[in-house]
Amino acid sequence: MRYVKGHGTGNDFVIIPDADGELDLTGDLVRAICHRGKGVGADGVLRVVLAAAEPAAAAFRGAARWFMDYRNADGSIAEMCGNGIRVFARYLVDAGYEAPGEMVVATRAGLRLVEVPPTGDVSVEMGPPAFGAGPVPVTVVGREFAAVAVSMGNPHAVCFADDLGPGELAGLDLRAPVFPAQAFPEGVNVEVVVPTGDGVAMRVFERGVGETASCGTGACAVAVAWAARADGAPPAEVQVDLPGGRLAVEWRPSTVVLRGPAVLVSDGVLRPDWLRLARGAVGAAVSGRRTGCAHG
Repeated sequence: MRYVKGHGTGNDFVIIPDADGELDLTGDLVRAICHRGKGVGADGVLRVVLAAAEPAAAAFRGAARWFMDYRNADGSIAEMCGNGIRVFARYLVDAGYEAPGEMVVATRAGLRLVEVPPTGDVSVEMGPPAFGAGPVPVTVVGREFAAVAVSMGNPHAVCFADDLGPGELAGLDLRAPVFPAQAFPEGVNVEVVVPTGDGVAMRVFERGVGETASCGTGACAVAVAWAARADGAPPAEVQVDLPGGRLAVEWRPSTVVLRGPAVLVSDGVLRPDWLRLARGAVGAAVSGRRTGCAHG
């Protein structure tokens, strides 16, 4: 089974080509691949499959050629990943499946328009934000916040720590947050945010993963929550600093645009003997099947 390793501001992924939808990507296999000690190591898996070959993409056939099947490191399915879709689109261009320029990618959160230049940062229209009805009590870094609930296709709880600076943010003990289950029945990604000179800095605890170096949808949620409470006209673009790098977020009337790097790091092959050990019957699921290759 061939794969490509990539990242967006340190949020890293294993990309698995499966154009014809032949691979049984189980939770056990995803967990084994993402394990940093015994597998490839990643925050999640991006399975690259044609929309016509993926039942979950049935509603998008004819509107998008490709479907991004994203799985968290714990094997759970996620609706959306802002860093992941940029890396996914960069892979499609690098592999020769798509030409540089604009493309539509289907996700579980809907269709996303991505712009991939020949080199440099990748932009994606993430759709409009959806704000929750009111603040939600969330306990994280040893204190309770009145968090702003924002959905970017997946749920976020934005916690503003206005009394702290970026240096203090870096020193916080970011452990699993506590939140009311009725407010986020599917779990939630929690961001702790502090102001900087030209934007905001954040750290994020992602459901199904833990703390990550970056979160694209989280950066979008933070930027729109920051802009929504700005005095006067909100900024046209918010610079969001994360442990893994900087992302730019622009809140337009009908969508939020996320821009940042999408880096392909390496090509590799998962060995059959490791696959058999990784998930009991996985050898039967993939042996003898054509699961795609890293470059077509």
